[in-house]
Amino acid sequence: MPIDATLPYDETNIFARILRGEIPNKTVYEDEHVLAFHDIAPQAPEHILVIPKGAYVSWDDFSARAGDAEIAAFVRAVGKIARDAGHVAPGYRLLANTGHDAGQEVPHLHVHIFAGRPLGPMLAR
Repeated sequence: MPIDATLPYDETNIFARILRGEIPNKTVYEDEHVLAFHDIAPQAPEHILVIPKGAYVSWDDFSARAGDAEIAAFVRAVGKIARDAGHVAPGYRLLANTGHDAGQEVPHLHVHIFAGRPLGPMLAR
């Protein structure tokens, strides 16, 4: 069920639980500010989720409240993960849903990296 991105952060969301080590994941990248791991229900041959370690509900929340070091680390991590996985030349898609109308399901900022095949149009027509 999509969430309201203006709600307070929910410490029980699945990504918060992953960050606390309560739920295992297949980590592909980690640094001081970022964790990236394979999606458990991939929607492309390669489907990686990239999350900040801070408690941010959405891209809007993150861009308004995160510090410069967190923002730079997050953006750089997304690029590094895509480069390291070999997705730059064939191409990849980034997706970050914010709020109910966009279909955000987990109230923790996350960016999807989709790759591994031609992905088609951005939105259904």
